[in-house]
Amino acid sequence: MPITELPTSLPLFPGFRLLDIEVPGSRVRLRTGGNGPPLLLLHGYPQTHVLWHRVAALLSTRFTIIAADLRGYGDSAKPAGGADHAAYSKRAMANDLVPAMAALGHRRWFVGSHDRGARVGHRMALDHPDKVIKLATLDIAPTREMYAGTTDAFARAYWHWFFLIQPAPFPERMIGADPDAYWLKKCGSGSAGLTPFAPEALAEYLRCFRDPATIRASCEDYRAAATIDIAHDDADAGRKMDQPLLALWGEHGAVNRCFDVLALWRERASDVRGHTLAGGHYLAEELPDQVAAEFLAFFQGDMT
Repeated sequence: MPITELPTSLPLFPGFRLLDIEVPGSRVRLRTGGNGPPLLLLHGYPQTHVLWHRVAALLSTRFTIIAADLRGYGDSAKPAGGADHAAYSKRAMANDLVPAMAALGHRRWFVGSHDRGARVGHRMALDHPDKVIKLATLDIAPTREMYAGTTDAFARAYWHWFFLIQPAPFPERMIGADPDAYWLKKCGSGSAGLTPFAPEALAEYLRCFRDPATIRASCEDYRAAATIDIAHDDADAGRKMDQPLLALWGEHGAVNRCFDVLALWRERASDVRGHTLAGGHYLAEELPDQVAAEFLAFFQGDMT
């Protein structure tokens, strides 16, 4: 796969390389650096790989870090979704990353993931069990099971799930009228407000989210989650991922209020462990020391 090295002035990943990797039908923007076994880090909505900057700094002496922009986010490719939203299925998003990792010379890897990235990591573990060694997730439960357990409290807390799946171009136009205000409302309304976000990271998130193509693609991500992703889950016919899964979630976040996170993950994975952390939704930025320590303890037994 063709790899292009790019210049970078962002101070959040010192010593890391910034790369574009051409993969079949798409392109992945990522940063990589460090030493040790490969650890692929996947971000959530509406952010980019930059959310991992604090965790990456703490783990780069023990792992080769690969922090990637998901399809449709950051500076990765943003193809049309298609009538069935298949281009933003978590299968398609995972299938961008597998050849990108191969292009970097990685045969098998760990996955650390947050929010939407955990949905991609879950599908990657199911579809590519020979590639994913272990999966760690932050503040999320599996998509199908969350939708199936919808309550009034969940719908109020996760209002964007039901807004973003509305037919195009309604949410795109609403968000596009003032993307900064939407982003700040969406990400700043939790228990910690905007305090988890470094100024340089926040500026990067807003730069990327102002792109109408990102707004369109991120809506397609959610439309896929409510349709084709559930169809893929149903087609698994009860098959569970066999790799060990670590689920961490915020004590003060909506997922803790609305769901039994471990119980839902145990419906989809055979080997599940985890617990709350004393934070909100954006754990990698709010509690990076704790997240890094949890990741290291979970992954280190297989660092060969």
